[in-house]
Amino acid sequence: MPKMKTDRGAAKRFKVTGTGRLRRRQAMRSHLLEKKSSNRTRRLGREAEVAPADRREVRRLLGR
Repeated sequence: MPKMKTDRGAAKRFKVTGTGRLRRRQAMRSHLLEKKSSNRTRRLGREAEVAPADRREVRRLLGR
């Protein structure tokens, strides 16, 4: 059976940590920032963990 190919779009959006956890960027930080509090924009700048329901699919897309 051939090797799994990595989904390049997913590879740009997700990253696997050294311990194997999946990280992602948060939405709502690209525009209309004036009305959002600086507290909120700062929080949105951090990476978040992929939800348990999505982990299996993301791993498949990353070819792992």
